[in-house]
Amino acid sequence: MQRFDYKRYLLPDGNTVGRPVIPILIRNPYTNQAIEYEALIDSGADRCVFPAVIGEMIGYDIESGDREYVGGAIAGERSPMFVHAVEITPGGYWKGPILLTAAAFMPDLSNTGHGLLGQIGFFDRLSYINFRTPKGIVEIASR
Repeated sequence: MQRFDYKRYLLPDGNTVGRPVIPILIRNPYTNQAIEYEALIDSGADRCVFPAVIGEMIGYDIESGDREYVGGAIAGERSPMFVHAVEITPGGYWKGPILLTAAAFMPDLSNTGHGLLGQIGFFDRLSYINFRTPKGIVEIASR
């Protein structure tokens, strides 16, 4: 089992909020190019999504992937994302299980934040995820 502390973020009002943002290694299984990055464990996200620049950094021609669309907060607004095979290692290099999955890379997603670890590709690859929000901890375990 791996245990991660929630990452603290400053809010505009001066308070802070903890979020289950964890370090990961994301790797292109075809080129072995990889990058360490941060991602939010997001039970409301359908799939794993990262900014397009991350996919480019690990060697993908982003728009060559399978095109999908995601809706936004504005009714009728849909943005493209492109799906590619990746390996995701929670915790970073040599720190956890290697999850072979598919992730979407989205040109419209800000590259100054973090990626999303969603239901398809993260939750469905693990046997256990426990959000211990009052303690500011998330625990995960692989199958």
